[in-house]
Amino acid sequence: MTISPETAREKARILSEALPYIQRFHGKTLVIKYGGNAMIDEKLKHSFARDVVLLKLVGMNPVIVHGGGPQIDDLLKRVGKQGEFVQGMRVTDRETMDVVEMVLGGQVNKDIVSLLNRHGGKAVGLTGKDGAFIRAKKLLLPHKERAEEMIDIGHVGEIVSLDPSLIALLDSQDFIPVIAPIGVGREGEAFNINADVVAGKLAEILRAEKLILLTNTPGVLDKNGNLLTGLTTREVDALFADGTISGGMLPKISSALDAVKSGVQSCHIIDGRVEHALLLEIFTDQGVGTWIRAK
Repeated sequence: MTISPETAREKARILSEALPYIQRFHGKTLVIKYGGNAMIDEKLKHSFARDVVLLKLVGMNPVIVHGGGPQIDDLLKRVGKQGEFVQGMRVTDRETMDVVEMVLGGQVNKDIVSLLNRHGGKAVGLTGKDGAFIRAKKLLLPHKERAEEMIDIGHVGEIVSLDPSLIALLDSQDFIPVIAPIGVGREGEAFNINADVVAGKLAEILRAEKLILLTNTPGVLDKNGNLLTGLTTREVDALFADGTISGGMLPKISSALDAVKSGVQSCHIIDGRVEHALLLEIFTDQGVGTWIRAK
C-alpha cells in the first residue's frame, strides 16, 4: 500500500519542520511535568511514553516529574477519606501521607517507568528520598484574609535544597529519570510536595532549556476563555494581580514564572489531552498551549 502524493508531501513537510528543533535542542535538558488525563487515558499514556523515548533518542535529555492526584483520591476514597485542598495544595495528614507515598513512590512511578521501558527507553524511578536529593521542610501557607496567620496543611513540604548530581549521573548514562515529588526532612520524615513546584525548581537547578507542564486545559485562559500565549513574565504577574490565574493553576503558573525568571529559557503549559502534545510543542512552528518567555 502506498500513500497519495498529497499525503506524502504533508508527511515530508512535518518531518522536515522538526529538523531545526532537533538541532537546536540536541543535548539540552527538558523538564516535563506529567499529570492529568495524560496519566489516565491508555492511548494518551502510550503516546506520552513514545514521545519521551523519541526525545531521548534524538539527543535531548527529558526529565519527568509526575503527579498522581486522581490515583491518590481513588485510594483515599477506598480507605474512607476525602481529599481536601487549600490554595491548590493537598491537605496531607499522617494517613494521607502514607497513601501519597504508596501511590506516588510506588504504583504511579513504577507504572511510568515500565511504560517508558516497554517503548524502548531506559527509565529509572526516584523519589526525593533517594540520595536525599530533595531536602524539604514543612510548608505553611499565608492566610488570605488574616495576614498574621499561617495555615498548617500537614505533611506538605517546601523545597529547602535540591541536589542535581543524581539526575546528571542518570542523564550521562542515557537513563530517563522519573521523579515522584516526595521530599525528605531533617529527621528523615517524608513530605508531599506539589509536582509543579518540584518540576519548576528542578528546571532551575538543571538550567533546563524548557519546562513543560501537561495539564487538563488548553493552557492559560483569559477571563473570556481565550487561550493566552507568548506571555512575558510581566504579563503573567498582571494575570495574578487581576485574579485571572487562580485555584489549582496558582502553583503551576507560579512555578513556571519562577523558573523563567531564574534562567529557564521558556515554559510551556500544554494540553495533555491532545495526543502527542509533547511532539507538537517541541517540533512544530506553531506549538500548542501557553508559552511563557523571559522577555
